[in-house]
Amino acid sequence: MEQKTKHYEKLFLVLVFLFFYLPIIYVVFFSFNSSKSLSTFTGFSLQWYEKMFKNRTIMESIWYTVSCAVIATVVSTVVGTITAIGLSKSKKALREAINQVNNLPMLNPDIVTAIGFMLLFTSLRIKTGFTTMVLAHIAFCIPYVVLSIMPKLRTLDPNLAEAALDLGCTPLQALWKVIIPQIRPGIVSGALIAFSMSFDDFVISLFTTGPGINNISIYVYANVKRVNPTINALSAIIVYVITIVLVLVNVVPMIRERKSKKNEQLIR
Repeated sequence: MEQKTKHYEKLFLVLVFLFFYLPIIYVVFFSFNSSKSLSTFTGFSLQWYEKMFKNRTIMESIWYTVSCAVIATVVSTVVGTITAIGLSKSKKALREAINQVNNLPMLNPDIVTAIGFMLLFTSLRIKTGFTTMVLAHIAFCIPYVVLSIMPKLRTLDPNLAEAALDLGCTPLQALWKVIIPQIRPGIVSGALIAFSMSFDDFVISLFTTGPGINNISIYVYANVKRVNPTINALSAIIVYVITIVLVLVNVVPMIRERKSKKNEQLIR
């Protein structure tokens, strides 16, 4: 009975993985198709990648997407880290109240947040465009960064900063040399979440951008009803980049840990 249960669990796990990853494999596979068909593979070709790089509209959408994601990630990571450290030193009542407010953008549907930003920019008579889209992305990325860093701060010894100050560090040195290295994994994970949230956002971007400023998600939405295999090539490149980034983020720390362990063993 137990063996049958284990087999069913494995089968269920395989089905879940297929459900999530089969569409991605399908898109990547047909990005190399020599014809426009999305159901029949007629031969290997790189023509859709070539056409994608020659398409000015696609290149502009990639530029806006990456620029917005990088700016939003950097600003939200810095602001979110400072906010999380400040909250960890605040009184419990204030910390709980701000945490509840911090959770609102994540609990709200994207459409509500998008309409809120649109009405805000309209009421302030701010012309929508790239700047308003970046500001909106920064605003909804900060809560994710704070949420990623707070658990690391809870496990941090509260006496570390005081010990650093007693040993002659300035408050800034204690922050930079003592606290931040201890919570670096939380900062990195928060930055990755912020980048991915900004990179693939559609609803908020659609409501806060202006004419002529389109990111990848808006471009794909505008062309999804047409038979356009360049979208497959664009999607495939995004998959390649994300896979490389994830591998680097996960593999590089493992290599460093192994090297440090080997050095420790050699010293001993």
